[in-house]
Amino acid sequence: MYRLLKKDGRAKRGELHTVHGTIQTPVFMNVGTVAAIKGAVSSIDLREIRTQVELCNTYHLHVRPGDEVVRKLGGLHKFMNWDRPILTDSGGFQVFSLAGLRKIKEEGVYFHSHIDGHKIFMGPEESMQIQSNLGSTIAMGFDECPPHPATREYMQNSVDRTTRWLVRCKEKLTQLNSLPDTVNPRQMLFGINQGGTFADIRIEHAKAIRELDLDGYALGGLAVGESHEEMYHIIEETVPYLPEDKPVYLMGVGTPPNILEAVERGVDFFDCVYPSRNGRHGHVYTNSGKLNLFNAKYELDDRPIEEGCGCPACRHHTRAYIRHLLKAKEMLGMRLCVLHNLYFYNHMMEEIRQAIEEGRYREYKAEKLRKYMGGLS
Repeated sequence: MYRLLKKDGRAKRGELHTVHGTIQTPVFMNVGTVAAIKGAVSSIDLREIRTQVELCNTYHLHVRPGDEVVRKLGGLHKFMNWDRPILTDSGGFQVFSLAGLRKIKEEGVYFHSHIDGHKIFMGPEESMQIQSNLGSTIAMGFDECPPHPATREYMQNSVDRTTRWLVRCKEKLTQLNSLPDTVNPRQMLFGINQGGTFADIRIEHAKAIRELDLDGYALGGLAVGESHEEMYHIIEETVPYLPEDKPVYLMGVGTPPNILEAVERGVDFFDCVYPSRNGRHGHVYTNSGKLNLFNAKYELDDRPIEEGCGCPACRHHTRAYIRHLLKAKEMLGMRLCVLHNLYFYNHMMEEIRQAIEEGRYREYKAEKLRKYMGGLS
């Protein structure tokens, strides 16, 4: 159940109560695609850097090790030793981005595994069964991820199919949750709004799926090539047509400025691979912008990545040392950068929540962007 605690303009401060604990929103979900954060970061580390939710992926875990294997081991929480909330992406995005040759039919999608090429079928019922086997806190509805750009006709047909698939997802998950041996009988379902950059299609789709009275709603198919301005416009147009008393999740977004802008437009949930991916390449976030620790100017820099940061990397190590590890291709360097970046994102969300509570979100956002976009010398 979602509780809206405070509004500051359109920015929302809320709580989502789940079987695995309460999520304070707005929240950034740390992306652990295959039940682990890339960069040698464990679930124990995630607790230390104040992670609330981990996001895992239905498609990847279905292919390896297999959702039946995870089920036999007690579900995803037990498997990865994580007792806080987990959201599983439905697999739709991966099916449409990784699969190459595929056939979309009303019943679902036929495609080939990106690992060994074997034929796979996934539809709404299959996605719900896999996510039920994983036992995640929040399951995502199975949707078609239309290409960008797409014609209006293609987009409308795709969105209509996604709506029909979502009805089937709800029916299937309701049935699975009622079974005596299900891993998580209180698994939640979020539906996904699609429509590309066609605001009117987005709005009509939002009106249609809100009638299903789901646990939350997501905006999918953004940050796929459109401009930031187009994305912000679509968020601004669509969010008012989604229920205010349910969480809104912007999928796959994004940079700190993206998050700050979307929060102001009423978004509660975020996820993105940027902090871990950039960290693995020595790019670290600070309040004054991003640093590339491979740069020679950090060779003798005995400061932490950011003064006053409470992450494990900044509390114990210097820029010079982390740069040395990266140059020497030591895994510890990559790990420290990923830990710092995830901590930066999690801490920024704490600041955002506090600013909304205190009714000063616009001032906070303006100051945060001024420093961040100001860059570093």
